[in-house]
Amino acid sequence: MSITNADRSTPKPAASPPVPSRRPVIGMHEQASFGLWSLIDLHADDVQTTVTCVYTNPAPSGAGDFAAVVATFTANLPSFLSHLFFLTGRIATNPASGLLEVRCHNQGAELVVAEVGVTGSLDWGNAGASLNKIQLPYAAEVVMSVQLLSFACGGFAVVWATNHLLGDDHIAVVLLRSWSELALTGTFAGGLNLDRSVLSRPRSPPMYSAAVDGMFVPWDHEHEVNPLTAEASFVERLYFVEAADIARLREEATAGGGKARATSVQAVSAYLWKKLAAVVSSSASIAKSDTAARRCSMGYWVDLRWRVRSPELRRTLSGYVGNATTYVEREEAADAVLRKPLGVVAAMVREAIAAVDYDERLQETVDWLEAHRPRSYTERAAVGLGSPTLHQTVWASFPCEAADFGFGAAALVLATSANDRMCSAYLCVGRQPGGDAWIVSAYVWPRLAAALENDRRRVFKPLTAEFLGLTGEMRRGLAL
Repeated sequence: MSITNADRSTPKPAASPPVPSRRPVIGMHEQASFGLWSLIDLHADDVQTTVTCVYTNPAPSGAGDFAAVVATFTANLPSFLSHLFFLTGRIATNPASGLLEVRCHNQGAELVVAEVGVTGSLDWGNAGASLNKIQLPYAAEVVMSVQLLSFACGGFAVVWATNHLLGDDHIAVVLLRSWSELALTGTFAGGLNLDRSVLSRPRSPPMYSAAVDGMFVPWDHEHEVNPLTAEASFVERLYFVEAADIARLREEATAGGGKARATSVQAVSAYLWKKLAAVVSSSASIAKSDTAARRCSMGYWVDLRWRVRSPELRRTLSGYVGNATTYVEREEAADAVLRKPLGVVAAMVREAIAAVDYDERLQETVDWLEAHRPRSYTERAAVGLGSPTLHQTVWASFPCEAADFGFGAAALVLATSANDRMCSAYLCVGRQPGGDAWIVSAYVWPRLAAALENDRRRVFKPLTAEFLGLTGEMRRGLAL
């Protein structure tokens, strides 16, 4: 891919932020109270994340061409940033505490406008050759980079690039919805909770269970798989799962031993778990007699906003912008997963997620992180030691219509993030704009990718321009 005429600017808020309150903070410069790190934010660590929205030619909508898209962002970003001032800061390390912080001195967000050159056809099923190329590198200290990329056909992409320290995937919902509302109506409804201190209230002394204590391992050079092994062990794919296939899996999971009707997430997860179990069971590196090693796990990042029960926590997390997820995992013998009907495996998924007391999990996690800071930690299963683990973040209910800011609906809205040296598989499940199918970003072992792509049922199909509804001209223009 060739990118030309790249222009970078740093739009700043149109208005000054409110006077910050002075309260004890964790790893955050006191310039802006709504930019505090919570303990859970610090656990998320410094990982760049993006949401890429691809649009067809805006001209038929009457909204104008790419120049009009640029003009919309240029005109409205200053007002947008006035409501989300923390997006204009810079990430740095506090020399006294060693913790990361955002220094909000109105440095500005980054706006990039560029043209994408055409060199050949685009393989949408290969994330490394398609989606990952529709984003430009940006400096590690930048909190938000908005990238507007035009294509020869008239189509364009908008990349919303932020940092995991600022929030989990929910921040993408906030950005897209708020931007669309402001661009279309000139108003910003607000209703956002930007006070990070609400998730930084450890008990004294900190208290946590053995289960929470066993979740985390240090995340540093000495505890990571070496970079060459990590890079060579995984492939990046983009798949789509048709609504009819999801419905069939739900029916099979319900009829095959499930006590309750399986949800879409439970049914597809059960299918994936059985595929992973088959790969593990057939591994030549595991002796047939070594039953302890013939195990595999499914893991989920669960949004606490929808899981906590106490009225106080519900109020606290309503509209909360920050990291508010926890990790749930279940490990089983691979052969046992293969033997069980799909409905029983779907029930295992449901039980793994439902068994957690999320109110207590939140407090225990805050306590554990307080007791172990400032060192960086991550989930044990994500490192890649022990049993193979397939993690999922599910955006199946993500409001893709929020990506329409006046130039038509997006053909693709999908989140990605840097996987660094993690050696476990990861799926980010999104929704087809305007439909009920799923679009999936996958970072998986080559053998698992082959198992999915060669399955006679073809549940996971490589993403194509035809599925995205791109015209012939658009397909050629999006050749990167």
